Amino acid sequence: MSIRELLNPSNSALILIDHQPQMSFGVQSIDRQTLKNNTVGLAKAAKIFNVPTIFTSVETESFSGYIWPELLGVFPGHQPIERTSMNSWEDKKLVEAVKATGRKKLIMAALWTEVCLNFPALEALAEGYEVYIVTDASGGTTQEAHDMSV
Repeated sequence: MSIRELLNPSNSALILIDHQPQMSFGVQSIDRQTLKNNTVGLAKAAKIFNVPTIFTSVETESFSGYIWPELLGVFPGHQPIERTSMNSWEDKKLVEAVKATGRKKLIMAALWTEVCLNFPALEALAEGYEVYIVTDASGGTTQEAHDMSV
């Protein structure tokens, strides 16, 4: 695979990070219903094109709540990777799941852009992955935080 190879279903994986009620409550950079619709639409496209998709969530039972049921409904049986750290790349289970896909082009979306998207994106880049962020399936705590993060 060349870095000049276009992003396509056979060379990419989708990572959806922290699309949970309490995390979306803090989003101010995009209308929350639009955010949910965009994220579910992204997941549906990944399913149609057989793109490996990974869900990860943070502090489900103590703070953030479960991943949106509409999103999990796209991939029944997918078990989200539960973690306690804000930086999902610090979780060995997530990194192992990414490596298991065999894909080097990662499509990522997360709540919140300034933390939960930036941290793993930067670490994945440092490890030789190409990262494509989906800005309209991500949200920041403010418009400025989202924009500056992007």
